[in-house]
Formats: sequence, C-alpha cells, structure tokens
Amino acid sequence: MHLLQPQTEVNVSSLVSTLSTLDSDSSLQQVQRLPWANVSPEAEQVDWLILHFNHWFSHLNVTLVRGDFEPEYFPATEDTPARIQFAHGFFNSALHEISHWTIAGDKRRLLPDLGYWYAPDGRTQEQQALFEQVEVKPQAIEWMFAKAFGRKFCVSLDNLTGEGGNGSSFKDNVYAQVQRYFSGEAKLPRDAKRFIDCICACTRNGKSLQSDEFIREMLD
Repeated sequence: MHLLQPQTEVNVSSLVSTLSTLDSDSSLQQVQRLPWANVSPEAEQVDWLILHFNHWFSHLNVTLVRGDFEPEYFPATEDTPARIQFAHGFFNSALHEISHWTIAGDKRRLLPDLGYWYAPDGRTQEQQALFEQVEVKPQAIEWMFAKAFGRKFCVSLDNLTGEGGNGSSFKDNVYAQVQRYFSGEAKLPRDAKRFIDCICACTRNGKSLQSDEFIREMLD
C-alpha cells in the first residue's frame, strides 16, 4: 500500500516523553508484565507488539492483527474496530503498516486500505519513481520505530521484477526526512509520536531518540 497524497501532520516539541504522561491506568502494568528485553523469538516479539499497540491505541478504535497474506487496512464498522493487518506475521511488516496508518489522516482511515494506491511488483520506471516519492515519509518513520525497538531497519524499493530505481538516492531521502523530523523542519504525525513515546518508555527507560543515532551509512 502506498500513499499518493500528503497527509495532515501535527507539530511536536519533543519526540519522546515517559509513559506516565501517556497512560496512568493500572491496566498498563498488566499489559507490560513481560519486559521487552526478555522477549527474543520474533513470534513472541510480534505478540508483544500486538498486545501493546492495541492497548496504546484502543482509544482510536483500531487493532493490529496478523495476516496470512498481503497487508491490508480495514476501516471500522458499527460492530468492529478498524484493523491494521500486516503480512505473514512479520514484525517489520507490522512497523511498516503502522507507519502508513500514522501518516493517514482521519478521513483516509475511513477508507479501505486507507485509500492508498498500489501498483504490484513489476512497476515501470515512472511508477517506481512515484513509489519512491511517496514512500520516503513512511519509511523514515518506520526507521524511527525500528530504532526505538533496537532493531535493524532496511529500506524497501519493493520492485524485484521491474525497474529498481535509484536505491542510493532513496536512502539519502529517507535519511534526510528523519533529520527533518528531529530538526522540526518537518512535523511528526501525532500517532507516530505517541507510538515512539510508548515504545521508548518500554524499551529505553523513557530515553528519547536522538538524531545522531541515525546515520546514513546504516541504510547501506
């Protein structure tokens, strides 16, 4: 899924605060009984992510769910919350789909697949250029999510059977976008900020992400 139109974002003064400023209810202690540092197999990490995301964003009537096939977003109905379905139970796929959801505005969250346009693998050079243009922000935010979790991030050009595009230029743009978020030149989406806040409270004792943790060479 790939975003065609820019979304409204919310200005932030700080990337990270402690979880106590976000959730003071006692139920959070039950959700966090298993510390992130003690979760090692990917399947258990995915379970941890689903449990915590669904707690942190329950006020927005949305759930994160495993999918057996390709990722997809299902808007809320009268009877069910919205669902962010990620691919094949992969942790990185979950982070990527969450990044798209955080960028989508409230109106797009009412649309199937967030109103995204998708051209399958085998895109032309022109289609790939559009893909790279609209994927910079989601992948920059995904990198920030991954860093908060202490996981390696790899950019995705996602066009194995078509025109591969300029991988080096795309990496440059993703790195530059991250730095724009830290400098305040770009505005981090509200829910991306909340997600980073919550992750860091659980994985870094509330320590904020710093711009110098993001180095261009990490993307190579």
